Amino acid sequence: MSLDKNILEQPANKLLAVLPPSDYERLVPHLKLVSLPFQKVLYEPGEPITQVYFPNKAVVSIITTMEDGSTVEVGLVSNEGMVGIPVILGDDTTTTTAFVQIPDSAMQMDADILRSEFNRGTAFQSVLLRYVQSMYTQIAQGSACNRLHKLERRLARWLLTVSDRLESDEFPLTQEFISQMLGVRRVGVTQAANILSEAGIITYHRGQIKILNREALEKTSCECYQIIENEFVRLLGNQPINSKNSFC
Repeated sequence: MSLDKNILEQPANKLLAVLPPSDYERLVPHLKLVSLPFQKVLYEPGEPITQVYFPNKAVVSIITTMEDGSTVEVGLVSNEGMVGIPVILGDDTTTTTAFVQIPDSAMQMDADILRSEFNRGTAFQSVLLRYVQSMYTQIAQGSACNRLHKLERRLARWLLTVSDRLESDEFPLTQEFISQMLGVRRVGVTQAANILSEAGIITYHRGQIKILNREALEKTSCECYQIIENEFVRLLGNQPINSKNSFC
């Protein structure tokens, strides 16, 4: 996949888009547009992370796998973020797996280059640190949500999040995959999806989900969706961030 001039001039990834022009232009020679096909594994537990990714419209799940093979999603990354956080935290391995759940593309960068640019202490560092804080909120709030809220409310939150990242009300997701991400049995996802479907909020057919009534889906979702989204907006927003901005 060749690098498209339009993507260079108008990055789809929001972390890259909020950088001052001078900071972003310095990164451009080190960015490579790559395809992220369905279920591609970007890194696995204990393996060195040699590349980091700034997704465009691909959606990447960060999952934890137990000894018995069961999985649960602990983080979700798309055009609002970056895959490979351990690299900027001083390490190159992690206990989680990152793999593509909705295919598209991403801007790839060598991990060594990312470290070097991060250590300059410019706006790029500030943006990445803000993103780490927003991910901390996502993981912390998600842990509480998984423990305290009903499945249909968790499913509503998850569907809203995916919809926001893709900027679309229709996307491909199987019930089996959702059950793995939410850490529940498939029958539970079927029941929760049926509740939303019977209420006229979504339709689900052959692995394709369509949101029919977003307002109703937001009302069905728990408060965790808004808390997480508000924190992303507060920390990153849509305005360029300069190196003099304080870290929140």
